[in-house]
Amino acid sequence: MTNPLHDPKFFQDPYPTYAALRSASPVQRVPSGGGRSRYLVSGYAEARAALADPRLSKDTARFFANKNSGRNLHPAVSQSMLATDPPQHTRLRSLVTKAFTPGAIARLRPYIESVVGELLDSWAPDEQTDVIESLAAPLPVTVICQMLGVPEADRSTVRAWSNELFAAGQPERIDTASHAVAGYMADLIANKRRTPDDSLLNDLIRARDGEDRLSEDELVSLAVLLLVTGHETTTNFLGNAVLALLQHPDELDRLRKNPDDVPAVLDELLRFDSPVSTATFRFTAEAVTLGGTDIPAGVPVLVAIGAANRDPERFPSPDLLDLDRDAAAHLSFGHGIHRCVGASLARAEAEIALRAILARFPGMRLALPPDRLQWRRTRLMRGLEALPVLP
Repeated sequence: MTNPLHDPKFFQDPYPTYAALRSASPVQRVPSGGGRSRYLVSGYAEARAALADPRLSKDTARFFANKNSGRNLHPAVSQSMLATDPPQHTRLRSLVTKAFTPGAIARLRPYIESVVGELLDSWAPDEQTDVIESLAAPLPVTVICQMLGVPEADRSTVRAWSNELFAAGQPERIDTASHAVAGYMADLIANKRRTPDDSLLNDLIRARDGEDRLSEDELVSLAVLLLVTGHETTTNFLGNAVLALLQHPDELDRLRKNPDDVPAVLDELLRFDSPVSTATFRFTAEAVTLGGTDIPAGVPVLVAIGAANRDPERFPSPDLLDLDRDAAAHLSFGHGIHRCVGASLARAEAEIALRAILARFPGMRLALPPDRLQWRRTRLMRGLEALPVLP
């Protein structure tokens, strides 16, 4: 039995594979190597249920206890807030959510607009430019680094480490990057203690939950998590959205004529080509029946967000980009208590960037045929290596 998610064609276009798997069964066992297996959830109803089911634990430390995985991930990455269950998860999340309230995001919008403007100033008409390298990657990196107080000189290095954390099938690279970024954030926290400022990192240093401060390990872990998730998802979101619109000229023309529609169509763009292909690690803390499939205790469960968002049972004609579709129920930011805490920031960045592109480059077009574009080889994220366009 081979794992269809290991096929090189899957990274270029996962949706035919997802459709075939979902047609066979919305929940099924797939091999994971070494004679082991895991369960893949590809149906929408089943994925939504799995994401909110407390019997599917995210406590990776518990799962890997007494298991010799051969990995050397830094605990700041392997045991982050994403890898915890309540009550620890509840406590940690409560300390960071205030940085992403509607009011906080509204105050950030002028800064985001200025960053977008500066980045687009570098685009020369009729000269090929890479949307990923010149906008989709630096925009969210700049914003989250500004929020955390990461010095400008360090931001390209931090971004490179973050990219390494998603190198599918290359555990040594991932482990090395995890130690590099965790070590950097530990040093930065020490510097912020010596020289406090008004950054989010200093807010976390001062944060309390009642009388309980964050421990040093928790501080480092939250800083790494915010740094990595604060830009990876948005980079893919923006790149995928621009590509989808360029491949659907009628929908693109509609937005050019009605730019105020951009906020309303973000959900459909997120659904159509989700920046997150597979949700982060979960396992069954006890035996679970999901979608009519019995899953024993102690087994990893992969929730395929990209597959769920294209389930025709929930979204008719799912392979069609329809900007009039009500796609608010998409799962690209997750569901339940682990829903992405920075979703509102990602939406603001994408909205501002798309509005600016539509206004400044009405004739933008792809510089390569779509089948020549290269996608990142990661089963967790769904994003382009590069998106060359002619503005």
